[in-house]
Amino acid sequence: MGKKKETLPPIASESQVRPEQIEGEDDRDTSLRPRRLGEFVGQQGMKDNLSVFISAAKERGESLDHLFLIGPPGLGKTTLAQVVANELQSAFIQTSAPAMDKPKDIVGLLTNLKAGDVFFIDEIHRLKPVIEELLYIAMEDYELDWIVGQGPMARTLRIPIAPFTLVGATTKAGVVSSPLISRFGITCRFSFYEQAEMEAIVRRSAEILNIAIDKDAAALLAKSSRGTPRVVNRLLRRMRDFAQVAGAASITLGVVENSLARLEIDTLGLERQDRDILKMIIERYRGGPVGAETLAISIGESVETLEDYYEPYLIQAGLLQRSPRGRMVTSRAYGHLGLSGGEAAGAGELF
Repeated sequence: MGKKKETLPPIASESQVRPEQIEGEDDRDTSLRPRRLGEFVGQQGMKDNLSVFISAAKERGESLDHLFLIGPPGLGKTTLAQVVANELQSAFIQTSAPAMDKPKDIVGLLTNLKAGDVFFIDEIHRLKPVIEELLYIAMEDYELDWIVGQGPMARTLRIPIAPFTLVGATTKAGVVSSPLISRFGITCRFSFYEQAEMEAIVRRSAEILNIAIDKDAAALLAKSSRGTPRVVNRLLRRMRDFAQVAGAASITLGVVENSLARLEIDTLGLERQDRDILKMIIERYRGGPVGAETLAISIGESVETLEDYYEPYLIQAGLLQRSPRGRMVTSRAYGHLGLSGGEAAGAGELF
């Protein structure tokens, strides 16, 4: 019997390596999230310290000090907040800063907390100033200032709330006000994951999803996922789709290579738009420097999208540099794209 011919499904239209969460994505395969510190792969130094702080708080019978999580999207800030709640054996209450529009929104959430609860605010850098001010006293004194009445009859009530742990997560620590940052007792900074850690995440997720994946296939998938667990789990689900439709019993190296090619993702995890940005700087601006606004207009994206999504990984991968004069590609970018002339064009060098 001849070998079954592989047929592949259509290419997904949405970005597979964009680290931001896709709407509804969290509702699928939620079992992939680790529940304990021992299951959380990577960020070892952070985990070791958190384990000490959690154990000490439990021994004293106190709530854990407020926790500030900083890092790019997709690295596990929300997951770690849930892990902390599980380790403390506490309830986990989750919201996001944009969802709280008026002071009464935060007051309602805080007054319903029970002692020891973990209260998680995502995108905390987007809190409105009036809500921030309410949080200051709540975090320090476990009380709320609430104004009752109007005009000459107005008076301030102090409402006691149960001791709780606030966990704030942000991708833009520089935007968070200094008074708010100073009230967090523990700060954790996430970094992109190493290759070995990404491979461990692939193997763990594949086992949970009951998918067989070859070792070399897992290595390539990990290498192509931008050092981001959310991206590698998303790509793993796509590899499962390709393998299933092709009739493959497991995810092999060939399946991963063919699938990544169809998704236009290379071995550094760059999509076509990432490569177009580098080529734009090389071909139109002779390798740079070029200003952010000019570059954003050239590629048809907003400056915020360029700076918040595309640039961080390109810089971390050593393909792009920021300078006072603008953006410059590095000689490594020329090599990755198979282009010559990096030295002659004055491409930026890594130091």
